[in-house]
Amino acid sequence: MRTPTLIGCDFSSAPTRRKPIVVAHGALAGGRVALARIDGFDTLDAWGDWLAQPGDWVGGFDLPFGLPRELVQQLGWPTDWAACMDHYAALSRTDIRDRFAAFCAARPVGQKFAHRATDGPAGSSPSMKWVNPPVAFMLHAGVPRLRAAGVSLPRLSGGDPKRVALEAYPGLLAREVLGSRSYKSDDKAKQTPERLIARKDLVEALEQGRTRLGLRLKLSHAQRDTLVDDASGDRLDAVLCLLQAGWAQQQQAAGHGCHGLPECDPLEGWIVTA
Repeated sequence: MRTPTLIGCDFSSAPTRRKPIVVAHGALAGGRVALARIDGFDTLDAWGDWLAQPGDWVGGFDLPFGLPRELVQQLGWPTDWAACMDHYAALSRTDIRDRFAAFCAARPVGQKFAHRATDGPAGSSPSMKWVNPPVAFMLHAGVPRLRAAGVSLPRLSGGDPKRVALEAYPGLLAREVLGSRSYKSDDKAKQTPERLIARKDLVEALEQGRTRLGLRLKLSHAQRDTLVDDASGDRLDAVLCLLQAGWAQQQQAAGHGCHGLPECDPLEGWIVTA
């Protein structure tokens, strides 16, 4: 039976050398996910070139793969996923911000954003959000490159069956362990001892398999130190996505179909493990 490599990707819509796109590589063996290495890509083009290479992997990617149906219908955009993504990719970030801001301005307080069905169980930000975090721009930068690379996007789009990309969300798994405790910040002033302790607690829980995924993370001492010492949390987020990809591959191997994704809105998509 095929045993693909696992990928976990912490994505940025504007990567730099200081804050690259982070990709964790690993493998599933029994109930354990062993971390092999962590790579960084400081441009979107470099990441896209890597995606396009032949491979055999199942990956969890921390960016939204679709927009809320309510938003798409209200704006009069195509409700077929591929046509909608073509339309979205052709817009500038300024266009996106202006149209989404106008949509929000016309709605009552407390209901400004439209949500996808997956946002509730995942606890994720609406994919139309353009600030804190700018997930709308992450979709705009990431999904066209995934499509150009010809990867398979289950429930959304066919592609190379040996390169399977799933929407992941590290916050879903982190919250299960830490509750509301924060474990990361890009702001140096907020990189506190409390967040360091939270990262240690999170890594320990992942190594012991104390999540509903039922998978144990296998790390070397050096890898553990790397994850704990990264105050931005980017490497740890990539590893959280790696574990979600491991669960998806486990579901697929057990014959639970479509990498554990439920039947879902074919315009909106779904976050794996939600």
